[in-house]
Amino acid sequence: MCICTIKERWSMSEEKQKLLYILNNAGEQAERVLTAFALANIGVSMEHDVTVIVFGEATRLVYKGYAGTVHSPERLPLDKLISDFLAGGGRILVCLPCIKARKVTTDQLIEGVEATTGTVVNDCILEADKVISF
Repeated sequence: MCICTIKERWSMSEEKQKLLYILNNAGEQAERVLTAFALANIGVSMEHDVTVIVFGEATRLVYKGYAGTVHSPERLPLDKLISDFLAGGGRILVCLPCIKARKVTTDQLIEGVEATTGTVVNDCILEADKVISF
């Protein structure tokens, strides 16, 4: 069990890592979603290369206006976590077939979110040092 601080842990291994977070849940699983984005933000603050990919119901998380509805006690709101993540250099990919199936266009996504296909997703998985699924 690691009881060191983030900065202490980071100084132990300064090698930049590629972290990939995969989300399949939306607002009804607020705590899970908020935890994933909180961890992704920490990864960005540690100067890692962090990508979040959303599939299925999780695509709603990146629709304009939806993130503001996702809350959980003692947690930052999702819209703040997403804006901080993107501003910090994080990358969010959304499954293009998933949004098409829901009759959503890329214009309806949060600015900075990229729609993508399975080929790119598989490339991200193969290139990642760590893959974390929520």
